[in-house]
Amino acid sequence: MSHTVSEGDTAAAFNSGDVPVLSTPRVLAWCEEASVAVVSDHLGVGETSVGMRVAIDHVQPTAVGAVVTAKAVLARIDGARLTFTVTAEDGRGPIAVGRVTRVVIDRQRFLDRTS
Repeated sequence: MSHTVSEGDTAAAFNSGDVPVLSTPRVLAWCEEASVAVVSDHLGVGETSVGMRVAIDHVQPTAVGAVVTAKAVLARIDGARLTFTVTAEDGRGPIAVGRVTRVVIDRQRFLDRTS
């Protein structure tokens, strides 16, 4: 997944800091988006995946206007639990690394639990 960093993606815009660089919450969202894309075509009828755990090290700042590519690789399947290794990089190299864990669930049963 590739995205161009906008003013709305900055730490200042997310209230996660006061600097005009790519925010950690946005990096995390892009990595999670990449993990969803990896499995979306492989789920059964009525199934989806939901986030369970995220561990991200955001190691380099990225300026507004830079293009960031987030990648996810399915590293482990443990029953319904899927663990992905995720990376994000800009034109200068890696900016974030980590893991995303998602769980495959029945969409309707999950939604029924919310009411």
